[in-house]
Order: sequence, then C-alpha cells, then structure tokens
Amino acid sequence: MRNLAIIVATTLTLVCGSQVATAQDVKAESEATYQDIFKTYGVVPGFAKAYPKHVIAGAWQMTKSLETSPENKLDSKTKALINLAVAAQIPCRYCVWIETEAAKKAGASQDEVAEAVAQAAYVRHWSTVLNGMQIDFDAFKAEFGSQ
Repeated sequence: MRNLAIIVATTLTLVCGSQVATAQDVKAESEATYQDIFKTYGVVPGFAKAYPKHVIAGAWQMTKSLETSPENKLDSKTKALINLAVAAQIPCRYCVWIETEAAKKAGASQDEVAEAVAQAAYVRHWSTVLNGMQIDFDAFKAEFGSQ
C-alpha cells in the first residue's frame, strides 16, 4: 500500500509540475501569437483574446497561412468572395461583414459581392430540394454523366 502511495504522490508531483511549466509555455506562446496578430492586422480582435490560449497559436497559424502564404493559389478577392458566400449560408453576421469588407478592399464590386451571395443561395436552394426530397444519389450522378 505504501508503494502505491509513493507512486501516486510521484505521479501527482510530475503532473502538477509539468502543468506549471506548460501554463508558462502557453502564456508565452499565446503572447507571441497576439504580437504576430497585431503585427499582421494592427489589432488583436476580441475574439482572438477570447479563444482558448492553449490553441490560439494553431488557430492563428492556420488563419495566417490561408490568408497570406505565398503558396496560396487563390487571390484575396476570390477567397473573400468564397468566404462571404459560406458566411451568408451559415449564417454569421460577423463573417458576412468582415468578408464583404475584405472582398471590396481586394477589388470586388458590389455586383460581384451580390453574385457571390446569390451563388451560395442557388447551391443552398438545390441542396435543400435534393436532400429534402431524398433524390437517389447514384441516379443523380448518372443523369449528369457519371458512370
């Protein structure tokens, strides 16, 4: 029984000790992430500060890479219009607002913004019909040339 108590005490010491180090690492990593967000956008938005500190670095890395990587194949305007179309369907008013602003900043006209939203509505409309009426998927594919 004494050996079990020693094992438990040792395990708790190791776990608690590593959590303190991990908490310090998380704080340092999140602070570095906030600095990079500020450097990129000129602001650290409230939603970034509200995001769990232990995962903000990963979320920011994904966001920054999709938005700014030279490896990206889509231009900023196309990405913003896609994002707007998705945001309109979710719906997310925050996303709709920011993606409309981003699309316009990237050179999208009001007509292009409207068409992106209409395109999303068109896909949503027929998706509702196809799914709601439980159209056979294999028959659907065959009608459009799939074997």
